[in-house]
This record gives sequence, structure tokens and C-alpha cells, in this order.
Amino acid sequence: MAVSLSTVVLLGIVLFFMLRQRVLSPGGASVAALFGFCLASTGMAPTITDAIGSIADELSRIG
Repeated sequence: MAVSLSTVVLLGIVLFFMLRQRVLSPGGASVAALFGFCLASTGMAPTITDAIGSIADELSRIG
């Protein structure tokens, strides 16, 4: 788990700087995909899924 967590942190930092500089190239898309893939394999995945589900439920009640 330590390796995947450090990978998520590293890819997150790279993605943050790429988005901040508004550089969205095929390389940036690859970094974003790898970040999501690595993030899904961490222990935070169920929490993120629950949060997204809660947001979707609230938005469906509004609209």
C-alpha cells in the first residue's frame, strides 16, 4: 500500500502542476488516467465513491 500511496501522491503533484500551467496534452491525459487508476486501488476509493454518490443524490433532488 505504501508504494501505491506514494504513486498517487507523485501523480497528483504532477497533475496539479500540469493543470495549473494549463498543459493538457496526451501526456497530461495519461497522467490523469494513471492518477485515477492508482487512486482507485488505495483505501480512499470507497470514501470517494460514497462522496460522489451523495453529491449525485443531492443534485438529483435539486433538479
